[in-house]
Amino acid sequence: AMDGAPPPTSPTGLSAYVAVSQLLGLTLLATTGAWLGRYRGGVAWHSPLQFNAHPLCMVLGMVFLQGDALLVYRVFRHEAKRSTKMLHALLHGLALVIALVGIIAVFESHRTKGIPDMYSLHSWCGMAAFVLYLLQVRAGKPLGEQGLCSACDTSVSPQWLLGCGFFLFPGASFSLRGRYKSQHIFFGIALLIFSITSCLLGITEMLLFKISDSYSHFVPEGILANTLGVLLVAFGLVVSYVLTREEWKRPPLAEEMALSMDFKTLTEGESPGGGS
Repeated sequence: AMDGAPPPTSPTGLSAYVAVSQLLGLTLLATTGAWLGRYRGGVAWHSPLQFNAHPLCMVLGMVFLQGDALLVYRVFRHEAKRSTKMLHALLHGLALVIALVGIIAVFESHRTKGIPDMYSLHSWCGMAAFVLYLLQVRAGKPLGEQGLCSACDTSVSPQWLLGCGFFLFPGASFSLRGRYKSQHIFFGIALLIFSITSCLLGITEMLLFKISDSYSHFVPEGILANTLGVLLVAFGLVVSYVLTREEWKRPPLAEEMALSMDFKTLTEGESPGGGS
């Protein structure tokens, strides 16, 4: 710290909730692996087990890594904005690649086994979540946002266009950007919840296909898969709670505040003192 000032600290409770989210995330990954390994024969690409890569990749990419990407601006509160944005983009990009592998796995598995594609509610919701995620992944926020969207820069394509208009177009006012911020955060959380919902539908569908005769008898596989579903919901709730706590938003650094004021002066013709 400079001038003997104490180093910046995280708000009370934030570190604990982030730690819980990571514990839940790692546990749900381990549970997914245990389910597929113990009861579904494991994962292999060029074999009848290729399908099993689908649930593993979707849980890892569309849930765990997407959730962590959303948390980046909460966890790295005092690091340079550029570095934080790069990590945010890296996690989103990695999540997208892994999810794409999962999509390829299920289509190739269906083709090999002669199973129809895209007929179930799970497939509709899952593909919609993936397409929306594909549209919103991009490397960093538009210039001029300066921390207004503290949760993340996650958005669907229309939101991305609105974001460019609000944050890049010279005539966009700060009041418009302020009103847009809540929608921007909402869509990021909504996409994570949509992805988790698709996973829950997929778990239920897989159980009904594989153990429909014994599922109602509380067999170990059914209990383990249901536990995975509960973990997915818990992870989504904890991440959403962290993102929606107003006092846990990333505070803008001094240089970001200065640039924000310069940007406002440039676009609205106002001086720092409020003159025109």
